[in-house]
Amino acid sequence: MPGHFITFEGGEGAGKTTQIARLKVFLESLGNSVLVTREPGGSPGAEKIRALLLSGEARDLGPRGEAMLFAAARADHVDHTIKPALARGDWVLCDRYTDSTRVYQGEAGVDTDYLKLLETAAVAGVRPDLTILIDVPAKVGLQRVARRSQSDDSGGPDRFEDEALTVHERRRKLFIDLAREEAYRFAVVDGTKDPEYVATAIRKAVSERFSDDLTPAGTATAAHEGAV
Repeated sequence: MPGHFITFEGGEGAGKTTQIARLKVFLESLGNSVLVTREPGGSPGAEKIRALLLSGEARDLGPRGEAMLFAAARADHVDHTIKPALARGDWVLCDRYTDSTRVYQGEAGVDTDYLKLLETAAVAGVRPDLTILIDVPAKVGLQRVARRSQSDDSGGPDRFEDEALTVHERRRKLFIDLAREEAYRFAVVDGTKDPEYVATAIRKAVSERFSDDLTPAGTATAAHEGAV
């Protein structure tokens, strides 16, 4: 498809939402159409499943049951949001995707082969062109989550944020392991740096990966006409 698909991954409090917004502004400044979305969620059906998952009401289903709900949400999201946007030629920036399922449900003990089967069925061939992993120590991320919960009306940590530090540390390691195994797709950014540093590192990674697609509209034509 003519569009570009970039996913953002990382532990709780990594700063994904902030950096997605910054990258959106950068891409739009070059004349691109950009869609920002998230998982779980991103489509009407998937948002309903998101509410169920993050509330903790689905916990009684166990890790395998939750994994199936994530897959159902992803299938709806891909079919109704991501695929149509890519077909239009949009840049799609997604807050979490399949790597989060591999890490979160994998850490919870769900069999890898089982997760792969669910993933294959849900994504229908739609894979990221680039994945940005914003890496922060688990303790730092959880401190950010706590500050955010105090400053807004979010109602406190959600079902996944509100887990033991050791769980978050294991998830961080799994994300890093994934990035090493699939280095061709990942760009790892130090999320402990200030937001502008992180944004610059992300723009650099995107520019390197999509160097032929980031020329501002009209620039190439104007350069050619000047040469003539």
